[in-house]
Formats: sequence, structure tokens, C-alpha cells
Amino acid sequence: MLHELLLALLGYTGDLIIDEREHQNSLRIQLSADAPVSDGRTFKLAPDISFIEPSERDLIEKIITLGFYYRELDRFATKSRNLSWIRSVNASFLERADELSKGKTEKLSVYRRAIANGIVEILSVYRSAVLHIEQKLLSETMPILATITQGLNKFFVLLPPLYELVLEIEHDDIRGGQLLNLLQKRCHCGVPELQACIQRLLWHGHQVMYNQLASWMVYGILQDQHGEFFIRRQEDQDVEHGSSHSDMSEKLARLSTDDKTLTDWHLGFHISLDMLPEYIHMRVAESILFAGKAVRVLRNPSSAFRFQDQQIMRSSQKIQGFTGRFSSQKEAFLDMKLIGEELFPQSEADKIEAMLQDLKESSEFHKRSFEYAVDSIRAIAASHLWQLVVVRADLNGHLKALKDYFFLAKGDFFQCFLEESRQLMRLPPRQSTAEADLMVPFQLAAIKTIGEEDKYFSRVSLRMPSFGITVKSSKVDLPKAKAYADGNSGASSEISLDGWDGIALEYSVDWPLQLFFTQEVLSKYCRVFQYLLRLKRTQMELEKSWASVMHQDHTDFAKRRNDRINCSVSQQRRQTCRPMWRVREHMAFLIRNLQFYIQVDVIESQWNILQAHIQESHDFTELVGFHQEYLSALISQSFLDIGSVSRILDSIMKLCLQFCWTIENQESGANIPELDHITEEFNKKSNSLYTILRSSRLAGSQRAPFLRRFLLRLNFNSFFEATARGVLNVVRPRPAITVLNQQ
Repeated sequence: MLHELLLALLGYTGDLIIDEREHQNSLRIQLSADAPVSDGRTFKLAPDISFIEPSERDLIEKIITLGFYYRELDRFATKSRNLSWIRSVNASFLERADELSKGKTEKLSVYRRAIANGIVEILSVYRSAVLHIEQKLLSETMPILATITQGLNKFFVLLPPLYELVLEIEHDDIRGGQLLNLLQKRCHCGVPELQACIQRLLWHGHQVMYNQLASWMVYGILQDQHGEFFIRRQEDQDVEHGSSHSDMSEKLARLSTDDKTLTDWHLGFHISLDMLPEYIHMRVAESILFAGKAVRVLRNPSSAFRFQDQQIMRSSQKIQGFTGRFSSQKEAFLDMKLIGEELFPQSEADKIEAMLQDLKESSEFHKRSFEYAVDSIRAIAASHLWQLVVVRADLNGHLKALKDYFFLAKGDFFQCFLEESRQLMRLPPRQSTAEADLMVPFQLAAIKTIGEEDKYFSRVSLRMPSFGITVKSSKVDLPKAKAYADGNSGASSEISLDGWDGIALEYSVDWPLQLFFTQEVLSKYCRVFQYLLRLKRTQMELEKSWASVMHQDHTDFAKRRNDRINCSVSQQRRQTCRPMWRVREHMAFLIRNLQFYIQVDVIESQWNILQAHIQESHDFTELVGFHQEYLSALISQSFLDIGSVSRILDSIMKLCLQFCWTIENQESGANIPELDHITEEFNKKSNSLYTILRSSRLAGSQRAPFLRRFLLRLNFNSFFEATARGVLNVVRPRPAITVLNQQ
């Protein structure tokens, strides 16, 4: 009987100790290896045994529960460690389809396999204890049950919680990071032996995670066949949420390149919150995601980038007098190897691997050590990515070019362009030829003002995205134009000046700068450019209208000297126009100060701050953050993020243009009512603008220091403050042409 009891302790039932599930309907049905873990204890003492005392029966019933727990844990471990799912290379597609049709859709898990390895370790200790008890019973002259109880006493504390653990794992289908979460919570118990066992299981689970981290952060390869790692490919999430293939194609089309590394950088990977262990902070997970993506970029440079470096290397070899002794294929292979080694040296990869190896060898998971290692790895990846983007790709030169052309720092070029296109912009744009019509003055302005030494101008091209017209034929034009159309969609609610408001610039960016200048970033540049171009166009029209009328006035003065009969008509026209010029001067005063504020107080000051950050920082992620702050400050301090202010400014620019065009057409008869209406509206809008800008809500924002300078220039003689008190709510009667007599 004792030997049958010992066999039952190892999961083998018989006539004395039976398994209720195997004896259903009086049939000895052997449980399959794939059967789920039993919800309740099924090992029982045979009911027909009558020679055992009730006290001994209770003791045996208690002891054989360990056998039940052992068998269920062993079955779980065997099933989780089963490697039959590994298919041979000769397995045909039809065989795999046949297996799927039979319903073999069980999810596999490397984390469960790791936990199963830990359970096997614990069960081996249990088996050794049973073997030791058997030897002890054989050596005793009178074996007793107390020997078994005493030998297995500690397993009454270990096996039941482990059984409950695997039962919960199977019942809730817990895998990956969720399994690590469960083990981490179970570690917090008051039983030292059980805590040590759970920590050992957690250690096995962490070995899998560290292997995945090493693959991801050392080689940039995502090893996650079963979707258990907290870093996932984007298409996995899209498949889970039922995204269509067209949706994914549309996402990928937004990228301005066909390079796979850029697709991976922007859309390729994401953090799966379901699989992220709770004891790993989101900031740490983002650092892991960034480090892996950075290593992928550094180890897989663009083909165009490799070609450029190969050309440089070969040209340097020719200068030094070297002659090629190898075939072209071997040279290309060596060049690619050298480029990859230069971007991400093997010594750095070894350093990262050593950090992760130290974490693997630790018997316990130390959160502070883990976070320190991840931060160190992220710093290494960010430093090499900074070297690639800032130094080798000349980031600062491209930032300067974007400032020159998108923020109108090359004022002579845009002044010339607006003058050349002035007559064209007086007419509505033609849908079929609007962009092509603008290319003529654009190229003329470039010939007159852009020198040959400007190597960045060739990257700039003019677009009219509102019409969907493109001039250059390139496979990347459509995504870029679409991105600009998306970027302008946010401003669709603003008041439109005319059809030429859609003028936009496009900047061609090569690898790896597309990691820095995303389509979202370029759309912000385009938004500021359109705003500044409208402002400069308005300022130029006000100046041109003054020059045109002064020319007419000088012509009238010469005629008056020769024709004294029409002298009174000329003087009357002069008296009529004089109050209009005061209104024009007031408009020009506001536009000039706004333009100076944006160009000097905002753009130049923020540019200097960005340059200081670039000089101090050697971290790619920090640099991206500084650049985002730079663009956000430009948009914020230019009032583009305040709908009420931007609408008023657009209205003011529209009124200025209407005023200029009305004045220049006055030879056919001045439209007094229209000028009166324009003046009235301008007075209201300008004073409304001043009232909003000096409000307490804006005074406490980051705009405050520079905003105060702008308000000081506007209100240097307290004119705006005096007129703003009654204009907004009180409409006073005015003469035919009301003037704001600014002294």
C-alpha cells in the first residue's frame, strides 16, 4: 500500500488511489497530454477500501493531493515545453492548411515554456524528496505514514499555490508580459519558501524578456513569433483591430520615401500596453522602443546614403593613388560593411550586450538597475543617431535653409518673387495652370537673387496643393502634396484672402534627415510660411499703392503747371485722397510692426535658442524635443494657435488688400462708400486685436515677454489704448471717409 501511495505521489493512480476523471462511467479513460488542467482535486482513496481507519484515510487523502498537484503541474510543463509546433523545412503548405482546418489554433508562448522550465526544476526537487522517502521507508523495520508526512511537509506549502498559478494561467490564457505581471504579484507573500519558488519562475520569464531585449537593442531585430513582447510591429495592431489593407497603404504613402527603415521608424513599431509589465515604467518602454529603432536605422542605412559614402570613399582612394584589385561586388560588400561599422561600431554593440548580460545573470529583478541599463543603452543609440543626423547629414545647414525659405529670411528673394508675380496674383488662379504660372516668377526671382553657392535652393519647390497640381515628376511628389494638403486642413476654417493663399513650399529631404523632418514637422513649416507670405504680400501692396499714387500725384502736378484750367480738378482729387493716405499709413504701421515682431522678436530669438541647444546637446531625442519646442514657440508667439487672433489678422490683411486695389482703381471714380466701409472695419479689427493682445490671459503666457514689445511699438503714443475704449461696442456716426489721425 505504501508503494502505491508513493506512486500516486508521482501522479500514477491504481486500485488503491484512483483518479475520478479516469474512472468516469467505470471506464479507465487515460487523460491526453493536451487536456486542460483540472479545476478540482480528483485523486481519491478507493471507496471499497475498508481496512483503513478513518483517521488514516483522512491523512492519506491529504497526502495524495500532492500527487494530484504534481501530475497537473507536470502535464502543464509537458504541454508548454512541447516543441512539435516547430515545422520542418519540408512541410508543405497543404499540410499546414489541413492542420489549421482541424482546429489546431492553440496560441503558443515562449514565456509559458520558460515558466514550465522553472516548474520542472521545482518538480525535480519534489521527485527527489519522494525517492528519499522511499529509501527511508525501505530501511525502516516498521514503515509509518508519518515518515511520508514529515518528508513532504514543505511541499504542502509550495504545490497548492503553484497549482492555482497554472490554473489561472490556462483559464485566462495569460501570456507574455501579463504572465510576468502575475508572477510579480505572487512574489509578494509571507512564505519565504514559496516566495523563492515564484522568484525562480519569474527569473526564467525574465530570461526570455532579456533575450528579446538583446535582439531588439543590439541588432534591431524583433524576435516575437507569438506576440508576447511589449514592442510590436504596427501591422500586428492593425490586424487585431481590423484595419484594411488600403488604410495601411494610405499610412505608408504619407512617408516621403520608399526606404523601409523610415517606414519602420515612423509607422513600423509601437508599445503594446497589454504586454507591458506594470513594474516597467512607460518612459522606460519608450526608451527601449527608441533604442531598437535607432539601431535598426544605424545598421540598415539607405541605399542612396550608402552610394554617397561609397562614392566618397572611392574618390578618396583615387586621390591617394590606390587601384582596385578586387571585383566590384566585393568592393560594394566591403564598403557596406565599413559604413555599417562606422555608424554603429561593434564595440558599442558589445557594450550593450554586456549590460543586458549582467541583468540576466542577476538572481532577482532590480528595477533601478534595469532602468539605469536601459537609459545607458538609449544614450548610446541616441548619440550615434545624433552623429549620423547632425554631423554627417548636415542638419544645421538644412535648418538654416528652412529658415531662409520657409520663414522668409531671404527677404530679397521673396520681395523679388512677389514683385514678379504681382500682376499674376491680381487675377484669380487658373485651376489647370496655377502652379505652372507661378514657376516663371519663382525662377526669375531665383536667377536674380540666389547665388550658385546656395546648394539648398534646389531642394525647394513651389506648390499649389489646394489645386492638387504638381510640376516635378517624381514618385514621392504625391505623398508630399497630400501631406501638405493635410497640414493645411487645420487652417480651412480661417478667412481666406484669395485663391493664392494656397501657395506652399516643398522641401526635399534625404535619408536620414527624414527621421528628423517628418511630414508633421514640414507641415508646420508650411503653415508659418503661408502666414508670413500673406503678411509680406500685404506689406508690399501697401507700399506699391503709395508709390503708384505718388507717381500719379507728381504727374498731376506737372500737368497743373502746363494746364491752369484743370488745376482745380487736380487739387480737388488731391484733397480727396489725403485722408485715404492717412488710413493707408495706419494700415502700413500695423503691418510693419507685426512683420518686425514676427521676424525679429519671434523667429530670430527662437532661432538663437535652437542654435544654442544644438551646440550643447549630443542626444538625438533631445534635439527632436528642442526642435519641436522651437516650432511650437513660433506658432504660439505668432498667434497661429489662437483662432480669434488669427481670424482678426487675416481680416486685417484682407481689408488692406481691398483698400489698395480700390485706391489704385480710383481713376475711374473713387468708390467712397466702399472705402468708408473698409476704413470702418479696419478700425474695429485693429482695436479688437489690440484689446485681445493686452488681455490678462495672454499676459501670463510664454508669449508675454515678446508680446509686450509688440504692444509697446503699437501703442508708443497711447493712440491704440485711447481709441480701443469705444470702438468695439459703440458705433459712432462718421463722415464719408473716416480717418484715424495718428499723431
